[in-house]
Amino acid sequence: MPEKRESRWYFGGLASSGAACCTHPLDLLKVHLQTQQKLKMRMTGMAIRVVQTDGFLALYNGLSASLCRQMTYSLTRFAIYDTIRDWQAKGKHEPLPFYKKVLLGSLGGFAGGLVGTPADMVNVRMQNDMKLPLNQRRNFSQLIIPLYRCYCVQCSPGSIAEGLKKLFSGASMASTRGALVTVGQLSCYDQAKQLVLSTGFFSDNIATYFLSSFIAVSSRNTRGLLHCAKETAKLGPLAFYKGIFPAGIRLVPHTVLTFIFLEELRKYFGVRVNV
Repeated sequence: MPEKRESRWYFGGLASSGAACCTHPLDLLKVHLQTQQKLKMRMTGMAIRVVQTDGFLALYNGLSASLCRQMTYSLTRFAIYDTIRDWQAKGKHEPLPFYKKVLLGSLGGFAGGLVGTPADMVNVRMQNDMKLPLNQRRNFSQLIIPLYRCYCVQCSPGSIAEGLKKLFSGASMASTRGALVTVGQLSCYDQAKQLVLSTGFFSDNIATYFLSSFIAVSSRNTRGLLHCAKETAKLGPLAFYKGIFPAGIRLVPHTVLTFIFLEELRKYFGVRVNV
């Protein structure tokens, strides 16, 4: 009988972390460009400025928080999607219909967005810290420091609820975004891979993973979506599109690398299933 391998529940987090290590500088530059009050600098200029001011390693500022986000947000959404999909497909010779993949993607992405909110918030803080004047920088070197300061220092003494609220600031928006992104990535990748393999011109290899993930490439938070939109609108209509170019540049390679790493992990280290 032919051998089939299924992903282990944590492979999504590992694959996303590997992709993040490759694309983190692009993510950092995206945040810097999007938080400019006025459109003064493009991506290349921002990269040169960061390196000249703080050195090459400054491009990896906040990497620990980024990896923590992938091991919470991405691990959760991949684990839910892959586990339920494989369980539903057990004993069946046909893949899940697309609408079920969309439902799974929405569920996994919503849960992942909620779980990954604290790390996402800390990631942005660590990336933005270097933009402050030297005498105002917090100089976060490890993920635990900004998490501790946010939870324990910024809340009033004895007020644990305020600390938790701060850590999960913008969770509703992050969960909604997570659901949409996961449908656009996992559900569409799954469907695209199925269609690509059904043509008969491709086999289960990197070329298929690359093409499927490329097809799947799809389309911060203050006190809510309306407030955020209102504050952004004050900067002019073009403010809504700050960093759209670097966001796209970062999203494409991150998505492609994530699925290539995921498929390679599945192929060589996945759970053997007889079909």
